[in-house]
Amino acid sequence: MYRSVEHAPNELSNLLSLWGIQKNKSLSSQNEFPLDQPEVLFITSLPPRECGIASYSQDLLRAIDDHFENGFKSVVCALETDLEQPAYTKKPLLILNTDQFDSYLQAAQQINDNKNIRLVVIQHEFGFFAAQEEGFRQFIQTIEAPIIFVFHTVLPKPSKELTEKVQHMSQRAASLIVMTTNARNILVEEYDVPIDHVLVIPHGTHLVSHANLTEKKQRLQLNDRQILSTFGLISSQKNIETTLYAIPEIAKKHPSVLFLILGKTHPVIIKQEGEKYRHSLEKIVDELHIGAHVRFVNEYLPIADLLEYLQLTDVYLFTSNDPNQAVSGTFSYALSSGCPVISTPIPHAKELLNETNGVFIDFENHAQLAQAAIALLDDKERRASISSASLQKMASTAWANSAIAHVVHFREIMKDDSPLQYRIPALNLKHVRQMTTPIGIIQFAKISTPDLSTGYTLDDNARALIAACQCYERSNNPNEFGAIKTYLEFLERCLQPNGMFLNYVNSDLEFTSQNNHENLDDSSGRAVWALGYVVSLRSTIPDSLYERANTLLEKALPKIDRIYSTRAMAFIIKGLFYQNKPENMSTLQIFANRLVQMFKHERSDDWVWFENYITYGNSSLAEAMLCAYQCTHDVQYKHIALESFDFLLSKIFRNGQIKVISNKGWLFKGEDYNHALCGEQPIDVAYTLLALEKFYSVFQNPEYKTKAIESFNWFLGANDLRQIIYNASTGGCYDGLEEHNVNLNQGAESTISYLLARLSIERIHALETPSKNKRTRSNANPMLTKVFASQLQESV
Repeated sequence: MYRSVEHAPNELSNLLSLWGIQKNKSLSSQNEFPLDQPEVLFITSLPPRECGIASYSQDLLRAIDDHFENGFKSVVCALETDLEQPAYTKKPLLILNTDQFDSYLQAAQQINDNKNIRLVVIQHEFGFFAAQEEGFRQFIQTIEAPIIFVFHTVLPKPSKELTEKVQHMSQRAASLIVMTTNARNILVEEYDVPIDHVLVIPHGTHLVSHANLTEKKQRLQLNDRQILSTFGLISSQKNIETTLYAIPEIAKKHPSVLFLILGKTHPVIIKQEGEKYRHSLEKIVDELHIGAHVRFVNEYLPIADLLEYLQLTDVYLFTSNDPNQAVSGTFSYALSSGCPVISTPIPHAKELLNETNGVFIDFENHAQLAQAAIALLDDKERRASISSASLQKMASTAWANSAIAHVVHFREIMKDDSPLQYRIPALNLKHVRQMTTPIGIIQFAKISTPDLSTGYTLDDNARALIAACQCYERSNNPNEFGAIKTYLEFLERCLQPNGMFLNYVNSDLEFTSQNNHENLDDSSGRAVWALGYVVSLRSTIPDSLYERANTLLEKALPKIDRIYSTRAMAFIIKGLFYQNKPENMSTLQIFANRLVQMFKHERSDDWVWFENYITYGNSSLAEAMLCAYQCTHDVQYKHIALESFDFLLSKIFRNGQIKVISNKGWLFKGEDYNHALCGEQPIDVAYTLLALEKFYSVFQNPEYKTKAIESFNWFLGANDLRQIIYNASTGGCYDGLEEHNVNLNQGAESTISYLLARLSIERIHALETPSKNKRTRSNANPMLTKVFASQLQESV
């Protein structure tokens, strides 16, 4: 466990004097380091220094900053050498020259004098600190703050000397972080490190969007080529010649093959031997006459460019000749980009690859590589299957998830139990637009690629219509009218002469037989909700849109009272609330009174709900009762709204986190609910958030706002898996939270649900506490009728 390093008052000064360093009084003064926001100091190399750990740290720091706010400040002590002292885009807080003994002592003094620093995270590679091992040992012994070591290399079968070094770091550390289970096992079994002292956080990876690959191929001059690739800082350890010797055999079967060698020579290798290794590779290319099949991209590629190349790769080749290589960021990035991978059996690869997502070859075996590459290039379906399996395998390693894991652990070490503060992502409509055709929004996607074969539904297009209206309200941008028109026309397509709606439409724009086998009341209710919402914007949208929506709504209403489905009735109440037409208030009351009777029938001392089970879309019921109260001011509706909603919240919130009722099992009256059940859907979280917005805007109870924030944080990682549900790269939302993983498909229901939640949480944060009679767009019928105006003067 972590052992704090305590010093007598003058001990540190005495140590520094013995080391020949005079304590800098200005550094220790409160004026130099005023106590402020807690800081976590990362000791690491940093770009533009060209090394894998520099890129790793930059990505981690960026992910932490993008995902969280106001918890702690990330600051950097940049590692340099006598020969590597780059010009930084942003000046680090501190600089440590690892070639200079005195620099370690000065850095330790500066860290101890800065009382804002609550935690020190050292990105550790033995080569970083080899020039001054004693300086490094005294450095970590002197630092007073807790230290976490992140080991990028863990060597098996250590010497006694190496074992002692690692054990000293372990004894000094609050914890050790490694990136693979294999590395943890080596530390525990061969270095005698306690297992509870080691945390595994996999190497982070980037989210990618696989759109417009044809355009990317054209721009990179890769048209009509089958792409093999490898990337990273070039050295003989990568054993690239194995692939070169395989190319002639591969090219016989696949003449269009092109092997991309992406990356410049490692700076350390340049200093040691210049471009000797690259020149040897070029010589092999000439000798084998394979120049038409090999392209060197001699650049240290920006991550965006690198991810483009990986997305265009048909087969990625990882040919390291180091059997002890603990982890590879390049390997992780290739897998997370969906590349089928052929790999040598380094420990990291053996942990992640199996027959479903890659192929192993022996070290330096070009014949096996050629055979494996030909087999994969021959089989497009297998490559697609491997790609899908790789994306699922690596989803949990996204940098946002890595940031969550690191920050949660940092807070444990710092004993910070305050709520995590997630940063609200920027609004991103890319995936919604990609999923939308001139007909409407497509039902499902394969990962992030729209699957037109699944057709369209009224359900999705009704939700999309509401979201498009809210986007317009937010931006006042007339460009949103096009989306509103598209979704509105889809609802018009689904309305039947009898006033009811059909739900399922195939890609040939035909109504499917599924409409004949399902109860479509919920779909009709959602349509009424959406149409009412459009009508509520009468004063700001074109007359043509208003008239079209109002006409559809009036056509649907004459037979709507035949609907008895609980959630359908709730949706209808919401639609009539937004329409706010005096003539239709009696219809609203019919449905509200039905819900009242259901509530009274089921209510008991320990069950305060409308049915004898709680299933899906639950929050909409309580929200509908509050809408009914706002229209009629019948206090019975208000009491039921409050009682039922608070009862529901007591069932789905625990320890500051939402866990909606699972689609794998409902909550039944009189039975204990299994909270361990997986199967949480974004739509239920979004409906809860919409209801919390409504209740908060009406009653100004801060607990509703707190729970709204907790609900939105579910999308950002505040869930049982501590994984993101929203994909900031695509703008899509994953289809569900399962027991061990997220469902990576980003269909219309989940994506629109996230969008509704994102718009709602923004309104909640912007909502000022209304005065007694002030009514806001989020809580009020937009055009108060004279029928109920006098009643609504009373305080809510």
